[in-house]
Amino acid sequence: MATDVNYLLIWFVYLTASVVFYSIFWRATAFQHAKWLSYSLRAVSAAVILTPWYANVQGESMAPALMVMSLDLITIGFESMARTAIPLVLSILVAEIVASAIYLIQKHLRR
Repeated sequence: MATDVNYLLIWFVYLTASVVFYSIFWRATAFQHAKWLSYSLRAVSAAVILTPWYANVQGESMAPALMVMSLDLITIGFESMARTAIPLVLSILVAEIVASAIYLIQKHLRR
């Protein structure tokens, strides 16, 4: 029971810090002339921050994919990093596609 509460508390703290960081990052990337770059940077940041992945091979608990990938690289080695890098790269690609589509739709609607 205590482990479940700690797990949820850690995720709550992580997501709260993510919201604070992302809101600051959102304001910092509010470019007036390079809108696509703004959307792109925001999408990549959201994908990196919010992509979860299994913390261990057994797949019981989840953690932020960037942290899992970094710890796998440090502790196990470069070969094991791929189990987390693949979903992280896919989430970044999907986020870029969505951001580009939103940019193109908004650009078309402004005309």
